[in-house]
Amino acid sequence: MRETGHGGDGAVRRARRRIAWTTGAIITLLVTVVGGVAYAVMTHAQDDQVRREVRFGAAHGDLTRPPGCMWLYGPGATVLPNAPAGFPLRTDLDRVRLGRAPVERTVRSGDAVYLVRTQVRDDGDVVQAVFDLRFQLADRSHLWFALGVAEAVGLAAAGVTGAVLGRRAVAPLAEALSRQRRFVADASHELRTPITRVHTRAQVLARRAAAEGLPPAHREGLVRLVASVGRLGEVLDDLLSSATLAAGPAWRATRRRVDLAALVRSAAAEEAERVRERGLAVRVDGPPYPLWVDGVASALRRAVGELLANAIAHTPPGGRIELALSRTGTTVVLAVSDTGAGFDAGEAERLFRRFHRGGEGRYGLGLALLREVVTSHGGTVVAAGRPGHGARFTLRLPQSAPSPPVVADGGVRAWRGWRAAVPLSVRPRPVAGPDRPGRSRR
Repeated sequence: MRETGHGGDGAVRRARRRIAWTTGAIITLLVTVVGGVAYAVMTHAQDDQVRREVRFGAAHGDLTRPPGCMWLYGPGATVLPNAPAGFPLRTDLDRVRLGRAPVERTVRSGDAVYLVRTQVRDDGDVVQAVFDLRFQLADRSHLWFALGVAEAVGLAAAGVTGAVLGRRAVAPLAEALSRQRRFVADASHELRTPITRVHTRAQVLARRAAAEGLPPAHREGLVRLVASVGRLGEVLDDLLSSATLAAGPAWRATRRRVDLAALVRSAAAEEAERVRERGLAVRVDGPPYPLWVDGVASALRRAVGELLANAIAHTPPGGRIELALSRTGTTVVLAVSDTGAGFDAGEAERLFRRFHRGGEGRYGLGLALLREVVTSHGGTVVAAGRPGHGARFTLRLPQSAPSPPVVADGGVRAWRGWRAAVPLSVRPRPVAGPDRPGRSRR
């Protein structure tokens, strides 16, 4: 759920966004290139036209009746009433008289820009032509405005086109994912009942084999059969949870305020029997008040249960498991530590991959689904450990906003929903029977 959604849904949304952005970028680039080419062509054409007019006016223009937007200065020239101030340019006139080579340059005077050319005519007179560029510059400004409007329209069209193309392009993928989820959910439902029956029957046979004194090889085979069928049932449960987790809006619509501290203590209490069978010590440490988070209680319970089940499965008899609850700023933290076999540091991130095979050759969906649940709630989960020194999984979730305060009798302020919580401690007792099949760290 990279977008705090399921991995498949996130891939579909990312594909849609990628298509939309690509389409928008292409359309925007095309509009920009076309506009840039049009502006460059128009500017080049205007410059050539203005230079031709100025050069012709300076060489052949009538000094008493100059062309429009142009003023001519020279011997016998008529100074028009609308002539711009600051002309003629005496320095250019003197320079041409001395060097005989024409001088052409752009001059800014006030808010206007002029192209000025000074040269010697065929009759020997030095003439200076001044051309007003205001109309050409206005045309360029209008073109820039038109290009801006075209760019805005192009961006809007790109957004609509990209969204439509993205939706249509990934529609087959979305449909395939939906059908896959339905198949997984249906298959899991259909297979769960017969596998549960097989698991129950295998357990009964294993107990009868032990009671009737069958050969050890037969008893061990039945124990292995029970463990294998149990793991198969766990895989089916994980597949069903994955399909349920992928339900999207319907799943997220059930979010409520959840007391993570109470949920953790409840999960530890549910595992009390298994903990005693394995001869473990489990301790829950946390503040004596609720730690509220926004989420789906069933999904969070499964996530906490997965962390606890992993710790139990990988902690040898006589070991310890600690579930530490705390609050840091606006974040609620749950750290699950065990004294089990641990794992290599390089395995920490790969543990959360689907069906990842660890050093013991075990694989599954549990931790992958755990991360999906946590990220869908806006949180994070990380793993740390060393071989032979246990493991530590740290889960962080955003704290829920507190309930509105109410005034109790006597004017004492209290918060709704707060109640005392006592840390749970489960102490081991002698192992009463064969270990139940443990879950792999996954």
